[in-house]
Amino acid sequence: MIIERLVGDSGEAAQVIGVGRGMAERSLPLLQKALAGELGAPVTVDLQAVEVGRVPDARLHAGDTFAMTIVASPTSADAMTLVMDAPAIAVMVCTLFGGDPDQPVSPIERELSRIEIDVATMVFQEVALALNGSGRRSLDLRLPVPKAMSGGEAKRRMLRDGAAIRIAYGISTPTDTGTVTVMIPQRILMATRGATANVNDDGTTEFDWRARFSEEVMRSAVRLEATMPLARLTLGDLASLQPGQVIEFEENAQSQAKLSARGKTLFVCEFGKLGQNYTVRVRHPHDAGQDFIDGLMPG
Repeated sequence: MIIERLVGDSGEAAQVIGVGRGMAERSLPLLQKALAGELGAPVTVDLQAVEVGRVPDARLHAGDTFAMTIVASPTSADAMTLVMDAPAIAVMVCTLFGGDPDQPVSPIERELSRIEIDVATMVFQEVALALNGSGRRSLDLRLPVPKAMSGGEAKRRMLRDGAAIRIAYGISTPTDTGTVTVMIPQRILMATRGATANVNDDGTTEFDWRARFSEEVMRSAVRLEATMPLARLTLGDLASLQPGQVIEFEENAQSQAKLSARGKTLFVCEFGKLGQNYTVRVRHPHDAGQDFIDGLMPG
């Protein structure tokens, strides 16, 4: 958390979108072929969008009925989040069971059945395989994907916030179109795809150099400063202060000490004493948004 606050976990937007689009476009023919093989009938797969976003936004456009799964990797429990909306599930189920592709499919406005969840899981598996890649550029996903969740379980599932790349695939027949949304955290994408794009003559990559520099950064010394709020004074009171005057701490000042490094507040702490030494005990991470609100409404 401290490193994320100091250096961030997101890349430059244009670079992230470029890497994501290249990966998505390479996956399209693989995904088209895989779904046609599973279904025994053609469906059209197209790339609808590649954009930056946040991981929890994966469900933003899915409506009330959708299927979702989260795929892990050795370095992350949420390396990929996949969401399939009800129209896409309806298209896949209808095509799989021999429905007329020229006739509109019945919309799904209820809890998903076991068969529909199995079909969504199959689609998620093919999407993950197409995007995973191989070799040094692989996302190294743990496959097969977990069984899709739906209903209340999918809606209540907490998604760890973080910068991500959003890839949206359209799955369609001549009459209907649905969407499969893929969210990949930017820290995963840039480490495996963006950072390994350039390989030097000696075999080292940008990722290797980043790892070396990161190790040195972790060893570097950072000066910590702990401060306590003193008191709220008017400008008149401040102007009338004289040498020797004593200013009282506010009642809760001891529990509102702030720990910062290089001018950036990291934690809210509690001031105390251990033996002959003064101490601060970390209470919780600093919330800049809440701090801003508190500043607008003093007292």
